[in-house]
Amino acid sequence: MFNRSTWPEARRIADILRKETIGGALLLAAALTALIWANSPWAQTYQDLRAIEAGPAALHLNLDLATWAADGLLAIFFFVAGLELKREFVAGDLRDLRRAVVPVAAAVGGVVVPALMYLAVAGETGARGWAIPTATDIAFALAVLAVIGRSLPDALRTFLLTLAVVDDLIAIVIIATFYTSHLSVLPLLAAVVPLAVFVLLVRRGVRAWWLLPPAFACWALVHASGVHATVAGVLLALTVPVLSRTSPGGTGTGTAEGAADGRGLAEHFEHRFRPLSAGVAVPVFAFFSAGVSLGGLSGLAGALSDPVAMGIVTGLLVGKPVGILAATWLVARFTRATLDEGLAWIDMAGLAVLGGIGFTVSLLIGELAFDAGEADTRVKIAILAAALLATMILRLRARVYRRIHQAETADSDHDGIPDLYQQP
Repeated sequence: MFNRSTWPEARRIADILRKETIGGALLLAAALTALIWANSPWAQTYQDLRAIEAGPAALHLNLDLATWAADGLLAIFFFVAGLELKREFVAGDLRDLRRAVVPVAAAVGGVVVPALMYLAVAGETGARGWAIPTATDIAFALAVLAVIGRSLPDALRTFLLTLAVVDDLIAIVIIATFYTSHLSVLPLLAAVVPLAVFVLLVRRGVRAWWLLPPAFACWALVHASGVHATVAGVLLALTVPVLSRTSPGGTGTGTAEGAADGRGLAEHFEHRFRPLSAGVAVPVFAFFSAGVSLGGLSGLAGALSDPVAMGIVTGLLVGKPVGILAATWLVARFTRATLDEGLAWIDMAGLAVLGGIGFTVSLLIGELAFDAGEADTRVKIAILAAALLATMILRLRARVYRRIHQAETADSDHDGIPDLYQQP
C-alpha cells in the first residue's frame, strides 16, 4: 500500500481522485443517490443495506455498514486532515504565527457563534445538537471554491483550508468530550501501546505495510473505549514527522524522519491516502448517512418548521459567517496579525458563507446527537442553502478578479508585452 504502484491505471485514478472537484462531485453524487434511494419505493432495501453487519465478533467489531462508514472510513478522512494541518503549521505557510493566527481565530469564531445561535433558536429540546452547525466540510467547501472561484486569489484557498482543518480538529475534540456516551479507561490506556509502536516506526522512516497493524490496533482500542474512533485518526496523524532529515530544515543526514524521495512522511502519507479519503471514505460515509426519508412536501415543510432545523439553518447560514468575519476582524484590528494582502473583505464574506458547508462532520455529529435520521434532513437543507449563497457571492467576486487578470495580461499588438506595461 505504501509503495509506488506498478499499474499506470491505478496511478492515473489516484491522480484524478486527488483533484478537489472530483472529490466534491463524488461526495455530492453519493449523497444524492442515497437521498433518492431512501425516498423511492425501494427505500427499505437501503435501510437493510445500512444494517448489514460485518467484522470479527470476537473483537467486538461486528458493526453494521453505516457504523463502519462513520467510525472506520471517517478515521481515514481525519488522518489525512490531521496530516495536512500538521504539515501546514510545521513546514507550510502557516508556520508564521502572524499568518496562522487569523484563520485559526476565524475557525474558533466559526464554532462558538453558530453554537450559541443554535441554542438560542432550538431551545432546550434540541440542546444536544448544539455542535451540528459548527463544522466546515473540507472536501465539499474546497470543491465549490475550485469550481466557482478559479480567478480568486490563492490566499483564499489557503485561508479556507486552514479554517476547515482547524474547525474539524475542534469538532473532533467536541465529539470526544461531549458525545462519548460511555468511557472505558482500560482500552483507552491500552491504545497508548500500539500508538507508541506506530510513533517509533514512523520516526524511523518506516512506510511499509506493517505500519497498518499498530494503526488498526490503536483505532480498535479507541473504538472500544467509547471515544469516537475518528479521534484515533487524528492522533496517528499528529505523530507523523513532517520534515525529512535530508530536506532543508531537517535535523540530520539520514532518512529516519523522511521518505526516500526527499519528502517528509506526512506529505508522503497525505499523497497516498488522499485518493482513498476523497474517493472512498467520504463518499461512502455520505451514502450511508444522507439517505433520509423526506416524507414528501408536507414532511419537508415540517422539518423546516422544527426548532432544531431552524437552529441548524441559523447556525450555518448566519452564525458561521458572523463568527468567522467577527473573529477575523477582531484579530486583524487589535493584534499584529494581518489579513493576506491579496484578500479583500468581500472575499472573506463569501468564504465565511462557504464555511457554513458542514456536510460530513455535521452529519456525523447529528447522528451522535440524535436518533438515526432525525437530524439528517435539517442538516442537508442548511448545507444546500449555504452552498447556493456562497456560490452567488464568490461568483460575483470571481468575475471582478477575472476582469483584473484580463486587463493585466492583455496584449493587443501581440508583441509579448502586456498593454499595461507599454510606454505611452
